[in-house]
Amino acid sequence: MSSHARKSTPESEMEAACKAQKSGGETLELCGAKQLPESTNCLACSEDGTYLSLGHSRGLSVWCASSLICAADWLEDRLEITSIQMTRMAERAYLLSTIDDMGVARVFAYHYDSIHLLSVVNIMEDINKRSICLSFELSEGGHYGAASISCNGVVWLEVYHLPSETWLKELEMAASQTQEPNSSGDVDVKFSPLSVATKIKPPKVPAGMGLNSPHEVQTTDFLIHYLAVDVDTRSRQWEEHFFNTGGEKTKGRTSESPKHCTQHFLLPCIQFPGDSKAETQPGLPVAVCVWWSGSHNLFQYLLQKAPKNKPDVEPMPDVLWPNAKEILCSAVSRCTRYIALGLDNALVCVWDRQSGSPLSIVSMPATESALFRMQFVDDGPVSTDDSQTLPEAEVHLLVVCKSGAIHTVTTGRGTQSCTMLLTERPKDSGDFPATTASVPFLQSLFLEVQRNGKMFLQDGINKTTVCLLILPKTHLIATPCNPVYTLNIKQQTLFIRGDQHPSYRESSEEDSQSQLFIFCFEKSDILKQYIVSPPDSPQQKTLSFVTLEETCNLYLQQRCCGSIAVTPAEPLSEMNGEQAIDDWVQTGVDETEDEQNVGQ
Repeated sequence: MSSHARKSTPESEMEAACKAQKSGGETLELCGAKQLPESTNCLACSEDGTYLSLGHSRGLSVWCASSLICAADWLEDRLEITSIQMTRMAERAYLLSTIDDMGVARVFAYHYDSIHLLSVVNIMEDINKRSICLSFELSEGGHYGAASISCNGVVWLEVYHLPSETWLKELEMAASQTQEPNSSGDVDVKFSPLSVATKIKPPKVPAGMGLNSPHEVQTTDFLIHYLAVDVDTRSRQWEEHFFNTGGEKTKGRTSESPKHCTQHFLLPCIQFPGDSKAETQPGLPVAVCVWWSGSHNLFQYLLQKAPKNKPDVEPMPDVLWPNAKEILCSAVSRCTRYIALGLDNALVCVWDRQSGSPLSIVSMPATESALFRMQFVDDGPVSTDDSQTLPEAEVHLLVVCKSGAIHTVTTGRGTQSCTMLLTERPKDSGDFPATTASVPFLQSLFLEVQRNGKMFLQDGINKTTVCLLILPKTHLIATPCNPVYTLNIKQQTLFIRGDQHPSYRESSEEDSQSQLFIFCFEKSDILKQYIVSPPDSPQQKTLSFVTLEETCNLYLQQRCCGSIAVTPAEPLSEMNGEQAIDDWVQTGVDETEDEQNVGQ
């Protein structure tokens, strides 16, 4: 517990705080607290719920999640970790990805009560070409990593293949060295470097393939056509921006460079004719999908097709999903079959990777405010039926607008899409939702933290506040606009940082005593009716199609099962294969035009 002076016991203050602030719902009891290292900026929990990782102003630490005892530290003066992620690589071996306050990304390993620095991702070799890591994500299991890099105003995405098996052998070697009788504790092992599998830049239209006019249609190449439309749209938006603002365009610059990209790793879902027949390991990503700020298109790149040892070769996307409006936010279901995109003009498009077409397109009622972020909720296991058919699918989304309003979207194949307003636009800026997070082990519930420091669990179906989560009156939620927290899904626990209230410090110059507060959902009688067992693995059956005819039949089945009536098509066996593809592409173009009409 905290070391600062109090006039009463911690238990009595917690109880008093709960009674004083209790309003609009029951209060979830606090399970405990633990002193945090100075300036703890980020938290992460391993998928198996065993360990908790902390990034702070002197490096990083790994704690046991159940006892909250520090298992290992990696400390370095003047190195402040601002972002951290943790994934299990093998038994008693975990990978950690970090970004520090200077934009340098690193990969660590926690193995047998020791933390080892495995690799520095973006080493600064030239001070005039300093690269900054904007985001760094590891795939579950630690087979791949993806880093968004910025240098001199240019942004690109680097996807790395992590030598997990080699690292495990090297970690075992390091562990054996420390166990030798005459060992000084220093490890003399040079860890293998990670390799760049592919370097992805904003796609460009090949020379001579651009559009002569905004309405020109090129049907010879579906990919090039939509790339050209996207580039042309961004160029016109750039010109309109400078015309409206009275600015001067930079010579040779036809459009604004993307400021950031968003990526998601994708698990096996479907195998089309001509795809690699190589067996994939369960849970191993096979692709990464990417969208760039200002773009209408979502791109997919297959990881197995990445040119080895040729990171400078600019890859072309293997799959392109065109959209009627600019992409503003995105989310991927846990099984990665569904990709939800929040578009301009308050449109939500959910793509189904098994069919390669939209599962649904929903026009939100929040036309007065742009969509800000979204996530899947109640993302349970998928069908494992061996038949080559499309199972009934219903997805639930939580959508937050820039105005602070929160909506839920329920949609699916053969069902009427439904949107519901959960929270209206806040009248007070303090009530703005700073964080909303679905809780996988609590059915239909999500966690909300407001800018004013209020924290509660909300029922996404009944639109009610289930319970409040309140810290002792001696502490406040640290940086409520960007709270430092993590969920332990296995132990059904919330960890969140709280800073000492200024009025409880002995002097104004005294440093804030930060605590890690723990809320145990599993032990609460309030939440018993909501607790469910989340799926252990996001794996699902991968559909495989030998012929183009089977692939087109899958698409036509979805069209027939959709909520929009479609005239049944003739069997593909009686159609010309090329004509079937032309109809498929033209259907996509027609649907896009329909989306544009909805958006208008």
